[in-house]
Amino acid sequence: MKRIHRGIVLALIAVVGISGCRRTPETIVPADTTPPPAPTETCDAACRQRLADSAAAAEAERARLAAEADARNRASAVARATATLTSMIFFDYDAAEIRGDAKAALDAKLPILRANSGIQIRISGHADERGSDQYNDALGQRRAAAAKRYLTDNGIDAARIAIVSYGEQRPMTTGADESAWSRNRRAEFEITAGTVTVPQ
Repeated sequence: MKRIHRGIVLALIAVVGISGCRRTPETIVPADTTPPPAPTETCDAACRQRLADSAAAAEAERARLAAEADARNRASAVARATATLTSMIFFDYDAAEIRGDAKAALDAKLPILRANSGIQIRISGHADERGSDQYNDALGQRRAAAAKRYLTDNGIDAARIAIVSYGEQRPMTTGADESAWSRNRRAEFEITAGTVTVPQ
């Protein structure tokens, strides 16, 4: 009898132990599938004003950025035109004839001068150190005159162009070789009146 009793007690303990080790299943909460509320269709006067103000501010910002970009572009165009107008031309040894590269440089100046009738320029002629001072002064004068004649032959009023010779007095490069002499045989262009502008 004691054995049966003991067996029942052991069986009950085993059952209680096993049931105590079981995990309770997790509770799964279903996701909220309720659709978000639809936006209201109504917009009062204050709302409409805020929308209008926002659109106006965006348009003003676009206009400001466009104006700044236009100003930068125009300033860049003016700088390029000024650089073209004041770029030098060069000559062969003991010569005042306009070379092919000098013609291209002078041709680039023509539309700028035509578009800016108020601009006046001065062309200065220069020579390298070889030859006498008197000879080089005369050579510089011929070089400046040749550049002026090219411009006036292409429609630029002669009254807008002054010329001067510095002979060998103002070398651009010092040295006693062809690399220096070739840089000193030149005509320089200076704006003496007016301001370069570019078309709108």
